[in-house]
Amino acid sequence: MNLNLVHLVGRAGVDPEVKYFESGTVLCKFPIAVNRRSKKDEKPDWFELEMWGRTAEVASEYVRKGKQVGIQGRLKIDSWQDQNGNHRSRPTIRVDRLELLGGKGDSQGDMESDYPADEF
Repeated sequence: MNLNLVHLVGRAGVDPEVKYFESGTVLCKFPIAVNRRSKKDEKPDWFELEMWGRTAEVASEYVRKGKQVGIQGRLKIDSWQDQNGNHRSRPTIRVDRLELLGGKGDSQGDMESDYPADEF
């Protein structure tokens, strides 16, 4: 049996980036910070999220930097060649289910650091 399933609860590191295609498809991307259960002074783990269609539309409308979300999805590896010809890759979570957590006043209270711009 093979299983590729990811469940995470964290906070959006930035406002979502949304892209609309001529076909009508919508793509939304943003990173989330997930705190570890260990020491409080430890930096969070960052995960890049990607969602499509109606899920992307909901995220683009309601998710903002610091908003707590729960996701269910699957891990995929994005690969590309950079401008110097080097092969690069980054793990990305393809989100199938998005849950908006926290209340209206939800903010980035739990986030311990800003999203690292060049983590990969």
